[in-house]
Amino acid sequence: MKYIIKKVISMIITLVVVSLCVFLAFSIIPGDPALKKLGTEASPELIAQTREQMGLNDPVIVRYFRWFAAFLHGDMGKSYNYSVPVAGMILNKIPITLTMAIMSFLLTIVVSIPMGIITAKHEGGVLDRAVTVINQIIMAVPPFFSGILITFIFGMVFKLFTPGGFVSYTDNFAGFVGYLIFPSIAVALPKIAMTVKMLRGSVIDEAKKDYTRTAYSRGNNTNGVLYRHVLKNALIPVITFLGMLLADMVAGSIVIEQVFGIPGISRILLTSISNRDYPVVEAIIMGIAMIVIVTNLLVDIIYRIVDPRIGIEE
Repeated sequence: MKYIIKKVISMIITLVVVSLCVFLAFSIIPGDPALKKLGTEASPELIAQTREQMGLNDPVIVRYFRWFAAFLHGDMGKSYNYSVPVAGMILNKIPITLTMAIMSFLLTIVVSIPMGIITAKHEGGVLDRAVTVINQIIMAVPPFFSGILITFIFGMVFKLFTPGGFVSYTDNFAGFVGYLIFPSIAVALPKIAMTVKMLRGSVIDEAKKDYTRTAYSRGNNTNGVLYRHVLKNALIPVITFLGMLLADMVAGSIVIEQVFGIPGISRILLTSISNRDYPVVEAIIMGIAMIVIVTNLLVDIIYRIVDPRIGIEE
């Protein structure tokens, strides 16, 4: 419990620092939200009045504490551009992006862990060499380009899905998940390649250590040594990597949403950035930051379960 409490305190401090950095960043970059909302033809008096209504004339630190206090109470503020609550704009979009990120993450685990183990067991073999070459090719291709290829091959050639034919999760959940399969593959492909490479290297390194030779000397076969001893230690750095991947997939899904025409948070985010609609952008970035922080907390807890010595060492 002490270990978890320390991690939770660290998470809270990190969230406060991130919120401060996010708010200050959008306070100092060029661009006047009031001018962007009213247009260049608006009179200086109207612009000044609008800035006052938006609370933009208050000192930065006052605006930060007011915004952060409201955020802690679940109030994300109002959109500068649409004058509606930010929560109403993004809450129904977040499940779309999160579902695609989770599907990509599960796909990465299901494919990469068995493949990493198999290639490590057959180090230097034909399968290992073939997977290594394929991994290098996949890692060299950006996800958005993979998305374009998947759209062309599976959407336009094989007609397995209709490009742009997104189905809302409120109308047909099965159709919603079915449409997200191919975007999830586009997000997961480079992550699968990286995870396979990392797990393969970790298993091979662990297999060369003294405790492995001791396990063999006691009469264990290859599979017994691998699954009872080697894999448990080899997975520790991979768990960290997978934790970072989950957070990265949430951000990476934003690009893929544009390729496949998915109405997730990407459209709102890009539009809000161009319109200087900072409350919307800040809420989305804080949401992503919270996902990253909570993911890291879960990774630390899983660490503690896999190897109890980690908490003792810290």
